[in-house]
Amino acid sequence: MQDLLRFTHATIIHKTPNAVLTVDRHATISTSILHEKTLTRVIMRVRSRHIPNSIMNRIFRRMITAATAAITIASASAQEAKMKVATVDMALLFKEFYQTNIAQQEINVERARIQKDNNEKLTTIRQIESDIRTLKQQSDDPTLSDQKKAQVYKEYQAKYQEGIQLDKERREFLGRKDKALNEKMVQRMRGILDEIRKLVEERAKAESYDFVFDKSGMSTSQVPFLLYSKDATDITPSLLKDLNKNAPADLTPAEGTPTPDEALKPKEGASDASSGQ
Repeated sequence: MQDLLRFTHATIIHKTPNAVLTVDRHATISTSILHEKTLTRVIMRVRSRHIPNSIMNRIFRRMITAATAAITIASASAQEAKMKVATVDMALLFKEFYQTNIAQQEINVERARIQKDNNEKLTTIRQIESDIRTLKQQSDDPTLSDQKKAQVYKEYQAKYQEGIQLDKERREFLGRKDKALNEKMVQRMRGILDEIRKLVEERAKAESYDFVFDKSGMSTSQVPFLLYSKDATDITPSLLKDLNKNAPADLTPAEGTPTPDEALKPKEGASDASSGQ
């Protein structure tokens, strides 16, 4: 039999997420633990002389059976290994990141400028409304002649139409400005969130965490996604320190800093609502 089996190279490799199995040319089985994507590959190169197919099939079956048993044992051992888990508060990182603060301050300045323009237009419209009331009172004066009443009524109609047109233009102006500002805010905040996520991923890879959970995440029923995690490391403080290492010393907190979810949902008619119109 030894004369019949002249293996120059015979290897079976089987990889799972946690194990790799090697059967060498002497049918010796060895395993080692790996952390790779599932990959099953069988490489068999056999050089032999005058080996009957029945013998070769029997050899292959025995080798595959041994390989399967060894992989099962290796996989079970790997599953018993303790996984490394971390948690992070994404909402806190977003809120306390100095770039979020700067972006919110810039947005507040632009929103205040829009509000100022809107208020100036409203002042003009309210003056027209006052003129309309005055003209209405004049038209109701019984002492006026018919000619004078007709003149007052004509002025009243003109002022009324002017007020309607100015208010329409004001609302259209406000809608355009609010939409543009909201789109800018969403784009800016999304970029900040992407920067934070990238840092979290880099930390997870550098420190070999198997999972990193956002403990600030909420379901649609306002129940936290992560209710409990045993032996999880909170990496939020160290991440926040890295995020703010270049923060200006004189930076003051901005008013109205949104949560990550709020930042990606544009406010509709914010300036218009604050004007009371």
